[in-house]
Amino acid sequence: MSKRLNEQTISELAPLIESKQISPVDIVDAVLEQIEKLNGQLNAYIEVTADKARRQAETAEAEILSGNYRGSLHGIPMAIKDIIYFANEVTTMGSKIHQNFKSSYDATVVKKLTQAGVIFTGKLNLHEYAWGATNNNPHFGPCRNPWDVERISGGSSGGSGVAPASHMTIAALRTDTGGSIRIPSSFCGIVGLKPTHGLVSKYGCFPLAWSLDHIGPMTKTAKDAAYVLEAIAGYDPKDPTSINVPTPKYSEELTGSVKGLRIGINEEYFFNNVDSEVEKTVRNAILSLEKEGAVIETVNVPALQYAEYAEMITIISEASTIHHNNLIAREEDFGDDVRFLLKLGEIPSAVDYLQAQQIRLQLDREFKEMFNKVDVLITPTLPFLPPKIGQDTVLLNGNEVNFLDHIIRFTGPFNLTGLPAVTVPCGFVNDLPVGMQIVGPAFQEGRILNVADTFEKLHPELKRSPVALQNSI
Repeated sequence: MSKRLNEQTISELAPLIESKQISPVDIVDAVLEQIEKLNGQLNAYIEVTADKARRQAETAEAEILSGNYRGSLHGIPMAIKDIIYFANEVTTMGSKIHQNFKSSYDATVVKKLTQAGVIFTGKLNLHEYAWGATNNNPHFGPCRNPWDVERISGGSSGGSGVAPASHMTIAALRTDTGGSIRIPSSFCGIVGLKPTHGLVSKYGCFPLAWSLDHIGPMTKTAKDAAYVLEAIAGYDPKDPTSINVPTPKYSEELTGSVKGLRIGINEEYFFNNVDSEVEKTVRNAILSLEKEGAVIETVNVPALQYAEYAEMITIISEASTIHHNNLIAREEDFGDDVRFLLKLGEIPSAVDYLQAQQIRLQLDREFKEMFNKVDVLITPTLPFLPPKIGQDTVLLNGNEVNFLDHIIRFTGPFNLTGLPAVTVPCGFVNDLPVGMQIVGPAFQEGRILNVADTFEKLHPELKRSPVALQNSI
């Protein structure tokens, strides 16, 4: 049975679009049909911009037929987390306070994707103000995991995980401050890339925590993530954190080989207190890379023992500064969980915050030393499987633990350091996907995407349809 157009990847669709074998209009129609079928159940979209998408598809078709093909994203439908601005369109930030907010300008990443010929299918659901990891949004409803609709999608970019996983878009763009790209990507069984801090402009994105925020792609494959990154990476003088570095053709760095690659494994932190079945799945994935010629080395990063403290102090302090005035004037307009976190963020002192920044510096030094010895670090993306919607606790090897205390343990250190990290599906436990996180030195996105791409090609058996899709056929 051949795949429907909306089920295909950028890598599959782009050559067919370029050769005029298929039309962007047909792809958009297939995506919108899937949205109509599934969004009521999964709640991935806050807003579906169907008319806009059809107009853009017709324009793309006309351009391509006239010989003006722009590249791999031309005519490709994408959806955007509803925290990234489009000029003169509502961007809600998943909130009540900003439910009618309209920006006067496009975010830099929106401009770049528009120039690449992307078609925008709508605005994706998120945890309120991106401040949470469940996407149980009190204003727009929870996102539901397509592998088990009673479970969370993960957050804050829940809609951005659900939409590509359930083929309600071809790819998505979203933010990551403590794991918000990688958490829902892992829980929903797709690829999620958090680029190096400063590689992708954040201009035109409502902040959660200035020094930790990143923008990156969530896609069906590693190669698709490379294509999207090629379009959005690059220096932007409008973003004070933007860094002027060369941006290669990341898709051309996918060699399909890991022979001689030195993989670092940190047992003390990243394989400590992990669900036993999740751990087994990730270790088996690493073993398959070793069989392909990779070399496994144990590494030590002592400052990781302080990473959770540094991440939490930094994120709550910066987030509460951003929302301070609204917390005073409109406290009751925040959801309960976000209000609690914002109040919590008013407590740390300047001493606490600056101590956290010293930990960041030490982590940065130790990771640089580590990457002198290995090429990549591989970890579980998350320590457990997604809990049921509404649960604040999760079972971890038979022990009931607080969800929030553990959810960013493995992702947060790379927001603190700004290092690039990608999660790729590496197996299943109880028919739920498990993610493997691959981390590299700064600006080595091509390297980590190559590992992810190589793993995908080694394991085509991992390509399965989520339960929600099976039930919709």
